[in-house]
Amino acid sequence: MTRRTDWAEHTVPEHHTAPAGQGFADGADQDGAGQGGAGTGSRGGGRSGGRRRRRGGFGDGRGDSRGDGQQDSGPPSSSRAEKGESPTGDPAERARAICLRLLTGTPRTRKQLADALRKREIPEDVADEVLTRFEEVGLINDGAFAGAWVESRHHGRGLARRALAQELRTKGVDATLIEEAVGQLDSEQEEATARELVARKLRSTRGLDRDKRLRRLAGMLARKGYSEGLALRIVRQALEEEGEDTEDLGYDGG
Repeated sequence: MTRRTDWAEHTVPEHHTAPAGQGFADGADQDGAGQGGAGTGSRGGGRSGGRRRRRGGFGDGRGDSRGDGQQDSGPPSSSRAEKGESPTGDPAERARAICLRLLTGTPRTRKQLADALRKREIPEDVADEVLTRFEEVGLINDGAFAGAWVESRHHGRGLARRALAQELRTKGVDATLIEEAVGQLDSEQEEATARELVARKLRSTRGLDRDKRLRRLAGMLARKGYSEGLALRIVRQALEEEGEDTEDLGYDGG
C-alpha cells in the first residue's frame, strides 16, 4: 500500500529548535544530545542540593536516587520530545520532526538525513517519502549544498578542488552536482589561493633547512588537495623570492 503523507505547513516548534550550527559541520547526527534525567532529587536534609545536580546532556534518563534508596524516574516522558521528535507513534511524523530539527541552523544533504533516519529506525519507505517531499519543497537541495560547501571551504580553509570533491562524496552528493560545484573554482583562482597559503606559512619556516622548508610547505598544500606539481612550483618560487637557491632542489614527496 502506498503511504500518503498529509503535508500541512510544518514549522519547527520553539521548544524543538536546535541552536544554530557552526556553519558547515561534518554532518554527524546529533540525536544523542539533549537527553537527561527527570528525577525529583533528594528531599531530605542538607544533602538535597547535591542530589539535584544531574543535568541534561548525555544522561541515561534515570531519576535521582532518593534518600530512601529508591529510584524516582520522574514523569514518563519524553525523550523523543526532548530530542525534537514527534511524541506520536506515526513514523512519518517522527521522520519529519527529526529532519526539521537537523535542518535547523545548518544545511544537510539527503544522504545525511537518510542516515539519521535509519539510525532512528524509521522504515525505509517512510524515510524515502519524507525526504522526497522535503526535496520537492526545497528543504533539501544537494546542488545548493554543494555550491555553498565549495564556497565556504575554499575561502575559509583554502581547500583545492580535489579535496572539496572528496568531502562532498563522503556526504553523498551526486557526482554531477559535485562536478558543477567544484567547477566554480578555476585553475587561476586555485593557484592564487595556494600562493596565499604558502605566503602565510612561509615565515614560520624561516631558520629551517631549505629542503625541510620545501617539504613542509609542499606537504601543507598536498593535504589541502593541491597537486604535487603545482605545490612544488609555488613553493620553489616563494623560496627563490626569499633568496634561496633552488636550482638543484629535489623533492621526494615527503
